[in-house]
Amino acid sequence: MGLLNPEKAGTRMRSDREIMDLILRRAQSDPRILAAYLKGSRTNSSAPKDIYQDFDLMYVVLETESFRSDTSWLKDFGPIMLTQEQDNAFSYGERFGIQRNYQEGYSWLLLFTDGSRIDVGIETQQAMKRGTWRNKLFLPLLDKVGCLPQLPPPSDEDFHVKRPSQRQFLGCCKEFFWCLCDVEKGIARDELTFAMTTYNTLARPMLEQMLCWHIGVNTEFSLSCGKFNKYFKRLLSEEDYRAYVSTYTDGNYIHFRQAIDYALVLFHRTACSVGTALGFSYPQADEDGCTRYLNWIRST
Repeated sequence: MGLLNPEKAGTRMRSDREIMDLILRRAQSDPRILAAYLKGSRTNSSAPKDIYQDFDLMYVVLETESFRSDTSWLKDFGPIMLTQEQDNAFSYGERFGIQRNYQEGYSWLLLFTDGSRIDVGIETQQAMKRGTWRNKLFLPLLDKVGCLPQLPPPSDEDFHVKRPSQRQFLGCCKEFFWCLCDVEKGIARDELTFAMTTYNTLARPMLEQMLCWHIGVNTEFSLSCGKFNKYFKRLLSEEDYRAYVSTYTDGNYIHFRQAIDYALVLFHRTACSVGTALGFSYPQADEDGCTRYLNWIRST
């Protein structure tokens, strides 16, 4: 089965203005809706603009039950191709621990047949006042009753790389080295799934955390690396990004061990730089112990 291409399928992708008109029309015509605002990348002047950006929409509502019990109103935004919602098993609601208090707020992720996407959230006025679903990426669209807060222009400050403490720096180093030992052990046992999962979910995130701090140091902790560090390519030096890409691997154990070695070299270089800039001591003894263990396994 081929991949869907909305343009080839004869479905014209709607313009931003058309989507915004639908969003505002629903808010204006529905007496249950008190206000509307946008969140996310479309409010962030630092985020690259392209046709793939979601509309992260929030409606402030009188109550949530009627919206949840009859979701036919979502079809007003257009023909829906795929949905995900907060209460689904294994969904973002479960992942972020927000499968509760649906009387205060709820959300749906909607992908339309023209390729556009709207993430629609609803929240009561009380939840909105507490800022339950809100950060500084906040752009008011409509306020029927004067309930929206008066806030500064949208900012991604909440997502900027945070300066680490010495404890955090040391913990990141220790976790990276310790988990690499488990990865190498999994390779030696021919337990690919264990080794790969440990590498990608425990070890490499520590490398990425150190790279984030490295970027933070170089930018005075004034920006964000993006969701899942998606801005690494434009924030890291060409050399560091090339080295980072080399830490990805396939199911071949020779390539896997090469990726581990690349990760070790990049982590050492980056962590030493971060440590020097922030006045933290680099735990060279931990790296030496990790390296000795890896070499011992590889020699057995």
